[in-house]
Amino acid sequence: MSEQNKSLLEKEETERKRLNSLEAVDYEAVLNTKMEFLKRIFPSQKTATFKRVDYQTFFEQNKHWLVPYAAFSCLRDEYGTADFSKWPEHQRYDADEISKEFERQESEVADSPKESGNQVPALQETRGPGKASQETTFCEPSFYYFLQYHLHCQLKAATEYIHSQGIILKGDIAIGVSRFGADAWQSPDLFHMDFQAGAPPDAFGIRGQNWGFPTYNWPRMKETGFAWWKQRFEQMGCYFDAFRVDHILGFFRIWSVPIDAVEGILGFFVPAIPVGIREFQNRGIPFDRKRYVEPFISDAMVKELFGHSAEFIKSHFLSPDGAGRYRFKPEFSTQRQIEAQFASWEQSEHNEKHKSGLFDLISDVLLFEAPNSNGQQFHFRFGIENSSSFKNLPGDVQPRLKELYIDYFFRRQDDFWLIEAMQKLPALKRVTNMLVCGEDLGLVPACVPQVMRDLGLLSLEIQRMPKELGREFFHPKDAPYLSVVTPATHDMSTIRGWWEEDRGVTQKFYNRELGRSGAAPAKCEPTLVEAIVSQHLNSPAMWSIFQIQDLLGMDGQLRHQDAGAERINIPANPKNYWRYRMHMTLEALLNSHEFTNRIRRLVQRSGR
Repeated sequence: MSEQNKSLLEKEETERKRLNSLEAVDYEAVLNTKMEFLKRIFPSQKTATFKRVDYQTFFEQNKHWLVPYAAFSCLRDEYGTADFSKWPEHQRYDADEISKEFERQESEVADSPKESGNQVPALQETRGPGKASQETTFCEPSFYYFLQYHLHCQLKAATEYIHSQGIILKGDIAIGVSRFGADAWQSPDLFHMDFQAGAPPDAFGIRGQNWGFPTYNWPRMKETGFAWWKQRFEQMGCYFDAFRVDHILGFFRIWSVPIDAVEGILGFFVPAIPVGIREFQNRGIPFDRKRYVEPFISDAMVKELFGHSAEFIKSHFLSPDGAGRYRFKPEFSTQRQIEAQFASWEQSEHNEKHKSGLFDLISDVLLFEAPNSNGQQFHFRFGIENSSSFKNLPGDVQPRLKELYIDYFFRRQDDFWLIEAMQKLPALKRVTNMLVCGEDLGLVPACVPQVMRDLGLLSLEIQRMPKELGREFFHPKDAPYLSVVTPATHDMSTIRGWWEEDRGVTQKFYNRELGRSGAAPAKCEPTLVEAIVSQHLNSPAMWSIFQIQDLLGMDGQLRHQDAGAERINIPANPKNYWRYRMHMTLEALLNSHEFTNRIRRLVQRSGR
């Protein structure tokens, strides 16, 4: 590094110390600080970087994603938003148009008088490797070539060091991409932008989950030979020996939430075999489209949800339907419309409760009409038995509708979903020699274990999330060899956090799974955490994997004093902000010899 760049780095020392002193990560501040520094040093570093043979090789091997990514990044920076639907130009990626625009801007800057001082690097030709150029006042795609190249070099160096220590590296590939990202901008035909991926309601989220990213257009992907997915898998092979496929159930079917919905409860599986009108008739179920598809809103229901505010809710959001019930006014007929209304009002607990109540009213339906079916086919809302609409059906209709519901979710789809997965996963697995693990959690179709076994994909087994019906806990000793066992993932509370969530569950676990008698301690003491970790280490599963928080939980001196502060993510909350950071430095951890020796002994005893 040059003396000039060292001086620039020294100026960031105060901010570096401030950021490192925070208890939780401030990602925006960290990113902004690093990006500002990188843009300052780029003019003096780019010439040497772009002359390297390994840079030229990197560019040629990665230009299929690197060039459009760099163009996207420049336009995002210029327009101040990643939402490309709001850009004044280039809302759809066109390589020729983008190249001409960048050439025009570069020509204008080259002809303009040069200004002094630090400036944002100039924008470069997008069709080839970056070249040195004079500083200008607009973004240069080659800055992002430069940035991605050095990130590649750093990750490769880390991988080589890890391998030199006899350790293998496992990566992670997300099931989704941002709807405001370079992938969706470059290839919108590969995605259903009018839907949002998520998960159906469960014990962790009674209103389901809405992850926000678009769902995949699998028929279109199949036409391309799944090229986009193959490139992702191949890219992982540059750095990792194994990788986890996040939400592998998405290759069987994905929970699709309409773009005008906020909560996951309004979603349904795609693809799925819908229910036809004749099926209702064949089962003796009177079919009333309006009754089944529209929210069931009665005076009693409004009063129960909103109490003294019931009259205001009815006058502002609802209209009488002429049959003794209510319907939503057109301007409030979706959760997004209601969300927008409340966003313009005072943010208070009172208003938040009313917004949630209105969301519940909108989701109180039994069926969703299948797209493009002309009112002939329908998907069931998940958990209809909990809806007011279902509870107000005639007594003889309820069991018949519930039986059809069970058939829809748990019988008719299995062979269909098996075929769907086998059209995708074998072709993708063939492009890599890496060991593939699948995160197969949630509402798991019956066909999934068979597909995982046939393809040699490792399953994920979690003690508190048994896959076998009727079991409250899964014991690591029962795990198959082709699996990964873990007491918790980043989407869950840690061992200590879970221990304190439900006293009744903890007591059962203490007596049954740990074999201890008497009352369970209120807190998960270090010896109990160690017992749980040992169960996983002694599992026949190929891999036992732990969050660092759960390993530190075995040591009363090292672990965080607040168990709740150890959790990373809350999937049911789309606005949850990942900020976890280990409360001690790696250097301090390496010097904790008593702890590291304990880990070593546990591993050696397990024979791993």
